Amino acid sequence: MALVNEHFLKLPGSYLFSDIAKKVNAFKVTHPGKNLIRLGIGDVTRPLPPVCIEAMHRAVDEMANAKTFRGYGPEQGYDFLIEAIIKHDFASRGISLSPSEIFISDGAKSDTGNIGELLRWDNSMGITDPVYPVYVDSNIMCGRSGTLDENGKWSNVTYLPCTEENNFIPELPKHRVDLIYLCYPNNPTGTTLTHEQLKKWVDYALSNDTLIIFDAAYEAFIQEPNVPHSIYEIRGAKKVAIEIRSFSKTAGFTGVRCGYTVIPKEVTAASLDGQRIPLNPLWNRRQCTKFNGTSYITQRGAEAIYTPDGQKQIKETINYYMENARIMREGLKKAGFSVYGGINAPYIWLKVPEGMTSWKFFDQLLYEVNIVSTPGVGFGPSGEGYLRLTAFGQREECQEAMQRLQNWI
Repeated sequence: MALVNEHFLKLPGSYLFSDIAKKVNAFKVTHPGKNLIRLGIGDVTRPLPPVCIEAMHRAVDEMANAKTFRGYGPEQGYDFLIEAIIKHDFASRGISLSPSEIFISDGAKSDTGNIGELLRWDNSMGITDPVYPVYVDSNIMCGRSGTLDENGKWSNVTYLPCTEENNFIPELPKHRVDLIYLCYPNNPTGTTLTHEQLKKWVDYALSNDTLIIFDAAYEAFIQEPNVPHSIYEIRGAKKVAIEIRSFSKTAGFTGVRCGYTVIPKEVTAASLDGQRIPLNPLWNRRQCTKFNGTSYITQRGAEAIYTPDGQKQIKETINYYMENARIMREGLKKAGFSVYGGINAPYIWLKVPEGMTSWKFFDQLLYEVNIVSTPGVGFGPSGEGYLRLTAFGQREECQEAMQRLQNWI
């Protein structure tokens, strides 16, 4: 008899965005004539940059010719993309990395969920709260999160609240933890850490022998000069941090799927007998065993992002979304709401009216204003009392949504 992994049974009934989809579908059935504006799930609406389309077309043509056809590629990614990443994303910021420290993936979600396989199930972990649900759920699946209490918190997780009271800047843990997840610019709050604030986390990790998983999926949206684009801009971070990035939002690759993870050779974890084990070769072994690599066609498309035309085109896309964010911030403030984020990230963190829960206000916006949002409590206990709105919609819909809210209020 096969026995089930009982840790899966501890997971919430369904993934947050599945719950939202069910509510939206029920609304559509009962209100077929309503025009819904979707500002909830963070999917993009702008098409792929033309240079990416052209590069992928050329790659498809190569696959049609026996002389240029490619079969299995390297699990770690093709050199042409890795070299472009190092040159443009890191060397340009004074960060030195070797090609073997970069691993191309099918997106940040996969790697943030899988990276925990390198670590024992009984490591303690810390997360900023609210947080991207994948961090917690993937650790529940392997038994690392412990048990769920009546307040919606897991026993082996140290929660680091990010709220209006602390300006959404989490405090360092008051005790040591083995593993910390950081996401900056932050999903869902849209807030950031300055260079000085991020340095405190690196210093904590160095002092406490803690591993940081740094999700930098939204770094391309940073507008302000003192917000670091990479954790490796902080001295010593290559000893304690793994960084994960994505092309999904910056270049519209949500449906194409491509990202990468950086595991410096200096990053180690301990064995029970005290040996220091480099994580880079372990991740390489994991990828070679469980992953056949991102497709050649996709990687050629991603490489084109780093050409002069590609950089210009993705900047235009980013500016489009950030203008949406500006319109939404100003529109929501005009309607009387307290809002955060939307300056260095494409997310708006909206405080719900006094006395309402996140889900209650979600329902009210859905049924009375026909706007889809994301309840903040779905991102963790400290998300209660907030909604997340995304700036990835069409300009006209963002403007229409703000007009609806102002008329509704």
